[in-house]
Amino acid sequence: MSKRKSSSAPNQSNKRVRPAAEEEVEDEDVVDEDEGALQVNGEVGIVESITLKNFMCHSLLGPFTFGSNVNFVVGNNGSGKSAILTALIVALGGNAHATNRGLSLKGFVKEGESSADVSITLRNKGRDAYKPEVYGPAIIVDLRITREGLRTYKLRGKSGQLVSSKKEELLCVLDNFNIQVNNPVSVLTQEMSKYFLHSKGEGDKYKFFMKATQLDQMREDFVYIKTTKHVTEDKVEQHGEVRILLYQEKEDRYKSMASLDEMHTKLGDLQNQMAWALVRSLSPISTPNLEFQPPVEEAESKSKQIQEQLEGITQQVQELQPECAQLKVEAQRQNTLLKSSEVRVQIMHTVHWYSRFHKSTKSFKHHLNHCIDYSFLVIRVMTQEVLQRSIEANRRNLQTMESSRSNRLRRFGEHMPGLLNAIQEAHRKGQFKHKPRGPLGYLISLKDPELALSVEVCLKGQLQAFTCDNHEDERVLQGLMSKMFPSGRRPAIITSNFLPRVHDTRSRAVNHPDHPSVLQALEIEDPVVANCLIDQRGIESILLIKNRTEARRIMQSRNPPQHCSQAFSKEGDQIFSNRNYTAEQTRANYLSGDVEEEIRCVCLLSHAVSLGLLVLFVPLQEELSKADQEVMKCKHHKKHYDEKRSAHLRNIQALEADLESKEQELQATKICPERIEVKRTARSLDSEINRLKVKITTQQEHQGDREDVVRQYHEALESYKNMAEQMKYLNSFIKSLDSVMNHRLQVYADLRRFLSARCKYYFDSMLAQRGYTGSMTFDHKNETLSISVQPGQGNKADLSDMRSLSGGERSFSTVCFVLSLWAITEAPFRCLDEFDVYMDMVNRRISMDMMLKVAAGQRYRQFIFLTPQSMSSLPVSKIIRILRLKDPDRGNNTQRNQDEEQ
Repeated sequence: MSKRKSSSAPNQSNKRVRPAAEEEVEDEDVVDEDEGALQVNGEVGIVESITLKNFMCHSLLGPFTFGSNVNFVVGNNGSGKSAILTALIVALGGNAHATNRGLSLKGFVKEGESSADVSITLRNKGRDAYKPEVYGPAIIVDLRITREGLRTYKLRGKSGQLVSSKKEELLCVLDNFNIQVNNPVSVLTQEMSKYFLHSKGEGDKYKFFMKATQLDQMREDFVYIKTTKHVTEDKVEQHGEVRILLYQEKEDRYKSMASLDEMHTKLGDLQNQMAWALVRSLSPISTPNLEFQPPVEEAESKSKQIQEQLEGITQQVQELQPECAQLKVEAQRQNTLLKSSEVRVQIMHTVHWYSRFHKSTKSFKHHLNHCIDYSFLVIRVMTQEVLQRSIEANRRNLQTMESSRSNRLRRFGEHMPGLLNAIQEAHRKGQFKHKPRGPLGYLISLKDPELALSVEVCLKGQLQAFTCDNHEDERVLQGLMSKMFPSGRRPAIITSNFLPRVHDTRSRAVNHPDHPSVLQALEIEDPVVANCLIDQRGIESILLIKNRTEARRIMQSRNPPQHCSQAFSKEGDQIFSNRNYTAEQTRANYLSGDVEEEIRCVCLLSHAVSLGLLVLFVPLQEELSKADQEVMKCKHHKKHYDEKRSAHLRNIQALEADLESKEQELQATKICPERIEVKRTARSLDSEINRLKVKITTQQEHQGDREDVVRQYHEALESYKNMAEQMKYLNSFIKSLDSVMNHRLQVYADLRRFLSARCKYYFDSMLAQRGYTGSMTFDHKNETLSISVQPGQGNKADLSDMRSLSGGERSFSTVCFVLSLWAITEAPFRCLDEFDVYMDMVNRRISMDMMLKVAAGQRYRQFIFLTPQSMSSLPVSKIIRILRLKDPDRGNNTQRNQDEEQ
């Protein structure tokens, strides 16, 4: 015997299975008496009304007002019966799959509409009411489903005020009322009935029984708890092992500090010996045998003597300092004279060569700076070999220029034509996915030839570079380059996806009214080349300003051009907002348009270098000889002063050595006041000290700072104790959990056996009302439920399973099975869709009488039956309400209900 809930916050057990054999009725639940029976109205959770707008294929259904006990929703197919049941499931938290009417929520929105609305009113009275002071005697659940499949809730009170828009609040309401729309006992659709009840498999019926009684949910909870417990045990064990290992590590480091202290003590002893070993090594040979003097008694007198000697030596050093300083000044003067003579000789060479060169031709004017730099190089090196190499380099450059008369590609290297031919052949054979582009400098041209040097300095090595679409093409190109360039520097390869259009740089490019960017100054036909230079060099944000003064004024003002990163002048100077760089290159090698002018300049430069060779060694021999004599005289004077200065330095060094010995002895007394007789050498002691320091440092690095080691040890010890306490508590908790779980599993098995027995009892009782006999066999181990039924009178030997029955007999048996489950479970309302679809008139009448009898005995529950039958033969009763739906109007889907109370 079970009672309804008595609290507003039911615990987990209250939500599971509510077996009901004989229902108790309390005094306040009595409404009136009908034919000698008590009529009891449900107080919480029953459906008072429902309204649908633009739901499924209906513009408007309802509002439908339901009775407290028995309700029949009658109507032909398409009139809206299934829509009402589907809306009830969806609005009370069920998913779309549970309705078997759609795979997603958006499928419930009427075609052509933006949203669908469902409003359900649930009764909220009595002691089990949910927040009655907030909601009142009823809770209105409003659901809106958008065309995108979004579901929003609004929970209102009886007077219509909004209380909450959270689904969590709806779940609390459903939990309090014990409403389970996904439970087939609460809401049994046709599809669910076919799947579970009309299935030929005995396992399906068992699943239906477990789902209806919610035993399956209890079993899943037990499995989850058991799995979680095992995971927790593993984590606790692993955590304990890690903590123990960590504590042992800290303990070992703490204990190892004792050996470190011993090493520090030994190091101190060695350092004391080292201090007096250094005194012995620095003492003069004539020093008396001090080791035989009593060190303790003579410590003070010896220190005083050392101090007096130290003061005397210091005074001697101070007396010699002025003379030493004078010698240093004289030596510096002689060095200055020597350097000035060398500089005069170099200047004479430079001026003589410059005058000869300036008179030779006026056409060298624009290359004068380059030639002067080169001439100073010649003067400094003064070797035929260097000049010859320069002439050879100019000759090779000249050959390259001459060969580029017919093929501009040769400017980028003598092997470049062959490389491009190899690339073309490989592409023809399909070795490349996309043909590489390059050299990049060969594929661009200048709109203004005067900007050739500035663009070339800006792009640098990228002029000779190649670009590939992918890494596979890059490997093929590398192979071709290795063949064409067996030695020496190869062109760079830039790998980036090829795009058919040039990047849109309008949002980040510099745009100056008077000066172009590098991108604007170039003619580039291939978008791949343009994109490569944009990505690699950012040519859209670099300005070209011919005048270097104007460039500095623009770039280094308070408001430099927007998006401008740097600028280049016509001479190749690089100007930033806060610094400048002068170009080392004086002419364009790749982008110059006048090849003949370049060849002529290189020829003139080559002739100029040869003319350095001719004028340096013959006309200036006499002048160089005079300069060399002056240099020799200066060197002689310098040697004289160096010898005199060396003698003074030796004297000072001797005094400083004696001073160092006295200072070392004084330092030794500070380190170790008591003199130590040391038999080992300073080198031996130093070697052992260094080894000991390394050993100490290594051990300190391994175990860390002393204070940190002590602190970490005590922290680890405290943590270990806490962990041991926690482990003890967790193990005790797990042990208690095992005991509780074992007890609850036994209770679960007892409950399953009890519900099975009650279900069989009620099933037999229901069959007997029709004159049937039957059996219901549960196999909990194999999870099967077999049902055998014999129509009419007969013995048990004649029982057969439900598959051999007629459609009407099987439907009647199914109703008996459902009613037996109703008897052992509890819910505020029950919905049954087209229960009589396969029944004949006799079985329909008997089934109807049975359901009405059950409903009459459970007045506090609400029953909603959906059927296409007219129900005109129903008995007259105040507990029965019939809602008749009109046939669907295909032109206008607005549907109002007609209800009548019997």
